[in-house]
Amino acid sequence: MSDREARHAELAERYLPQERLERFRVRADEYDRENRFFAEDFEELRDAGYLRLFVPEELGGPGLSLNEVSRLQQRLATAAPATALGINMHLVCTGVARALFERDDRSLQFVLEDAAADEVYAFGISEAGNDWVLYSSNTEAAPQPDGGYLLTGTKIFTSLSPVWTRLITHGKDVSGAEDATIVYGVVDRSEDGISVSSHWDPMGMRATQSRSTKLDAVPLRADRVVRRLPDGLNPDSLPFAINANFQLLIASVYAGLAARALEVGAAALRGKSSAKAESSFAEIPEFRVRLADAAMQLEAVPAQLETYTREFDELVDHGRAWPRKFVSAKLNATEAARSSVEAAYRCAGGRGFDNGTELNRLYRDALAGMFHPSSWDVARPMFAAALLDD
Repeated sequence: MSDREARHAELAERYLPQERLERFRVRADEYDRENRFFAEDFEELRDAGYLRLFVPEELGGPGLSLNEVSRLQQRLATAAPATALGINMHLVCTGVARALFERDDRSLQFVLEDAAADEVYAFGISEAGNDWVLYSSNTEAAPQPDGGYLLTGTKIFTSLSPVWTRLITHGKDVSGAEDATIVYGVVDRSEDGISVSSHWDPMGMRATQSRSTKLDAVPLRADRVVRRLPDGLNPDSLPFAINANFQLLIASVYAGLAARALEVGAAALRGKSSAKAESSFAEIPEFRVRLADAAMQLEAVPAQLETYTREFDELVDHGRAWPRKFVSAKLNATEAARSSVEAAYRCAGGRGFDNGTELNRLYRDALAGMFHPSSWDVARPMFAAALLDD
């Protein structure tokens, strides 16, 4: 075993030992059936120091890299995809702060210090109808005399709704005489004007409790404003770091889900007997091919994640090619997750269609991958332009 693999094995045993994963897997069905937050999983992860993974050693954390956290998230998702996706949003926020910190940008160091003190971060960027996502906002940012802002708008899919204490968010300041400015910062949940929707009844990833968050003139303090950028696409390091951590960690969750689906599909084939073939279904070529095709599609995903997360940690400069790499990893992982679950479904047969099966939950969880940015519609022009435009 190489030193790198030994390190990953040690981290897996420290943070996600097998007995913990088994508890999470049992509870995942309960959370899904009852449509409730993964409260017990969350407390176990917090007690284990999982929320501090990205915090550098000099700030009181273990100082894990994006590569190491990606591996852990893949492992966690094999047991409880919704738990992995929910905690992912805190990790995206702290991962962004860590990425800037490693690049000598201390504008989000307070996020790492907060995480070391067990504050819980949520990612409040998505808005209905805002397909610019990071690069614009439907939320009004009204400037205040002290340099802060009042934010008014609605953020959707705010994971960790029951427990978050800090929200990384953005809004648009249109008060200037020239072009609009997009303001990024962090608000405290204790501020007046924050309300969380009571509605959350999705098809899958139910335990994330990613409810909408309404901001009604919520103060964004001047000392918590981290960027003021022009409205529209820009190469600033903050959206770059957000894209990297969001896309690669989302991909990690769906890679883990896909791996588990193939395990469930293989177990289903071994457990079914064919009267016609006088053998288990695991020996029937057509069924073996179904799993093999899905496994071959998945094979490239962890390798892609391994390369991109390691290169990001090593500050490799891919320039304008980086966004394509981020979105490619996410799209490949979410597609592999759906393909793996569908193949497993075909192997399990009618018994997998029962609402109480793990496979049924994995299928519904995998569908959520279609709704995370970036989409195929965004990706195709990026790749076409790289090949065809000057």
